Amino acid sequence: MTADETAADHFAVVAVASSAGGIHALSTLLEQLGAGLSVPLLVVQHLDPRHSTVIAGVLSRRTDLTVKLAEDDERARPGVVYVAPPDHHLLVNADGVLSLSRSSMVHFVRPSADLLFESVAGAYGARAIACVLTGTGRDGAMGVDAVKSCGGTVLCEDPDTAEFSGMPEAAVATGAVDFVLPLEEIATVIRGLVEIKRQ
Repeated sequence: MTADETAADHFAVVAVASSAGGIHALSTLLEQLGAGLSVPLLVVQHLDPRHSTVIAGVLSRRTDLTVKLAEDDERARPGVVYVAPPDHHLLVNADGVLSLSRSSMVHFVRPSADLLFESVAGAYGARAIACVLTGTGRDGAMGVDAVKSCGGTVLCEDPDTAEFSGMPEAAVATGAVDFVLPLEEIATVIRGLVEIKRQ
């Protein structure tokens, strides 16, 4: 059975991208999502590759969900937040198995939201949710277009209220965004989408 054939059953993954201002935005989102999320959550946050990162620990203090750096060849589990390690692209296949790549930068960044979103679109089709939060640049715009083209659902932080509007503006400009929301409303909509589809 293909991802599209099971689209009516439930969403299967949430992918989130952020850059400048992202630690605060991700902390807010995860705190408001609460515990027991029924899907995995994959995160690309642009980080300085010259330093080790404590992002998983920082985010863990704000949520009851398990937060960890993604590892190559591990299977994504519901209720776990997988953060792309610095200087590695994060991808997922149709079996929900994660992979890390040091392939070329996209829009001068690695990890790339575009690559994550495109892999999520290819793996999950209409069962994918993609979300763009605060950030500079255009990363994520091509990816949200891919998610929407495959029947998935796209959310975006409102550029007018985002700490940095570049990434949200680029996403909205594609015409592929289903929900443009203040940061404080995004978790409720994600919860609603995931849980409604499972009823």
